[in-house]
Amino acid sequence: MKKLAIITSHPIQYNAPLFRLLTERKKIAVKVYYTWGQTKDGLVYDPDFKKEFKWDIPLLDGYEREFVENISTKPGAANFKGIDNRDLIERIEQYNPDALLVYGWSFKSHLKLLRHFKGKKKIIFRGDSTLLDEADGFSLKKTARRIFLKWVYRHVDAALYTGEANRQYFLKHGLSAGQLNYAGHAVENERFFDRDGGYKEKAALWRKELQIPEDAIVFLFAGKLEIKKNPFILIQAFKAIENNSIRLLIVGNGLLEQELKREAGNDQRILFLDFQNQQSMPVVYRLADVFVLPSKGPGETWGLSVNEAMACAKPVIVSDKCGCAADLVAENGFMFSAMNQGELETIIRYFAAHQTEISIMGKKSFSHIASYSFTNIAEAIESVT
Repeated sequence: MKKLAIITSHPIQYNAPLFRLLTERKKIAVKVYYTWGQTKDGLVYDPDFKKEFKWDIPLLDGYEREFVENISTKPGAANFKGIDNRDLIERIEQYNPDALLVYGWSFKSHLKLLRHFKGKKKIIFRGDSTLLDEADGFSLKKTARRIFLKWVYRHVDAALYTGEANRQYFLKHGLSAGQLNYAGHAVENERFFDRDGGYKEKAALWRKELQIPEDAIVFLFAGKLEIKKNPFILIQAFKAIENNSIRLLIVGNGLLEQELKREAGNDQRILFLDFQNQQSMPVVYRLADVFVLPSKGPGETWGLSVNEAMACAKPVIVSDKCGCAADLVAENGFMFSAMNQGELETIIRYFAAHQTEISIMGKKSFSHIASYSFTNIAEAIESVT
């Protein structure tokens, strides 16, 4: 079998199932190198929360992996110097893979890796950046960044693109169409399915505890309460709509939490829940009728919560600053112009007035997301290795 070395910063719930699947399929031999060595015990420091947290699902089972010592004085995935490995290249050379799959270039060690192995090993790149946040017109900063990124991607032999916005980004930065291989962003769809109705039952009980009327239409935002995700616009839109049959559920924590609660004021239709770990999320999505991701950016490269909501058969409302919008939003929901509160209000009112459409669109979400699977990503990786 050909050997593939996968280089990524730390274990996350969106990659571990893929690494297990690649190992189970036995089409290629896989070894994962985690470059943020401090995450070996499963703890990840979140700079926004200023605390560590640990996912409640297994992320290290079923595949070969190695944590590489990170000697950065300020370790983390939030800055270029946050990942600095003394012997990463030597370890990979000892493994002697046929190809490398590198997740992201914007760490000191990852960029060094690309430069070292260029022309020596096949380099496959995985990233999900887009051009959605770029300002129109000419600027020296944009031009300089374009030149730099074209230099970065000259070190890449093939790239796995997540969707249309990501494909356009790679093309803009010098990769040819022949170097691009489609591998649509996916989540562990099966984990969100409700085969025995248990999630639905738990959600119904939880809704009662939250004193949500059975006939209320619940709109859900679930994610970090940060500026780029723009949860403010949801609260402002709700406050502008006089309709007691709708509810807004905001799930998560973050720097904006207290400001958002002040903005919501005494509007009893707007409810808040703390951050919920992965095992709870299939129930959380079923607390709602419609999922909303109103991000304004910069940096909403995809929005995997939309995949999760669709796997739970929920219609979606997504802003045009989300990388997933062009690929995931069709007859299963609506896309609106980021920061356009009027458009968002119109969509909320539509669902409130057309309740039968919620189930119809939800089924279309469920059907559409089936093709966004780890199997398809695994096949893309195997074909290009």
